Amino acid sequence: MRRLGDLLGVEAMSLYRHVPGREDLLDAVVAAIVDEMQEDPEVIESPRDGWQDFLQRLAHGVRRVALRHPKVFPLVASRPPEAPWLRPPLRDLRWVETFLEALQQEGFSDEAAVSAYRAFTSFLLGHLLLEVSALGADVGPLDVLEDGQDLDTSLAPYPEVGRLRAALSEDHSAVEFEEALEELLNRIALVRSETS
Repeated sequence: MRRLGDLLGVEAMSLYRHVPGREDLLDAVVAAIVDEMQEDPEVIESPRDGWQDFLQRLAHGVRRVALRHPKVFPLVASRPPEAPWLRPPLRDLRWVETFLEALQQEGFSDEAAVSAYRAFTSFLLGHLLLEVSALGADVGPLDVLEDGQDLDTSLAPYPEVGRLRAALSEDHSAVEFEEALEELLNRIALVRSETS
């Protein structure tokens, strides 16, 4: 709170008039980030052109938020959700409700909708945490090495990794996100047909 006060040019104690404490401030930051999807014109609250289009729009909305706030996005993954059984990044009760209602509206059984929610959130969280870590976000054990750090010595026992280092370093995040999202949607379609 002292550092935030310094950044804002106010006394840390004056911040407590607005938020009771650090934890409340972090929760408010997460809520503000998740709420940005409400203002995204591409994100829709119910399917217009099928459930695949709905999920693609939602996934891209979450990704836009993550890329707009790469260093803050890990908070979305680490803050306690509104209910312990909710998963980030769709951790807000409103978004989970929107998600489930939309899929049920499209003919998903309860079981298929819940399965889709689990798969969708796992995909988004894993992919987006990896993506923001490459943009400098502190995500703990996924932290990347600083540019210019010499790896040649440590790669000596791993000749294939060393040989393919340039290819492995290329950033294909956008394409990989699209391909993985398509695969996820195909998997959800299969689950839907099996449980309907």
